[in-house]
Amino acid sequence: MIRTTAVIAVLSTSLMGVAACVPVNSFQGFQVVGAAPSDVKVGEDTRSTVLARLGSPTATGTFDKDTWFYISQVSNKTAFYHPRVVKRDVVAIAFDKGTEQVSAVNTYTLKDGRLIAYNGRETPTRGREMSVIEQLIGSIGTASALPPDDNATPGSHPDEPH
Repeated sequence: MIRTTAVIAVLSTSLMGVAACVPVNSFQGFQVVGAAPSDVKVGEDTRSTVLARLGSPTATGTFDKDTWFYISQVSNKTAFYHPRVVKRDVVAIAFDKGTEQVSAVNTYTLKDGRLIAYNGRETPTRGREMSVIEQLIGSIGTASALPPDDNATPGSHPDEPH
């Protein structure tokens, strides 16, 4: 009886451990429901037909409001690891300014993107870093131990008459 209970406990713990390592997929961005952005036809569709068929774009061009972007991605997270993007689709739809017809439909995938290495939480600066001792010695003589004169105006020399 005790042995079967121990075996059941070990098996259930093992199954929970295996279940924790199963990747979890998450979907972000534009989700295809009835029509895909790649189905948009150049020269046939207009801004209003694209809006009616696909809905509002995920983003528009920063400098060119005549380019709409429909972005979707699938990321995968396993246990305590950081999420990993496994699929990304960006469809850029460009419109002609005069006729508002679709002038180009470009599809970009994860292969077309670049990996950009961000520098954590600090901004890199030029120059060298000072040690704590250099900072302490450098601040001697620059700060006054006395409170400022209430009658002096900011930026004035203390020896000048008011």
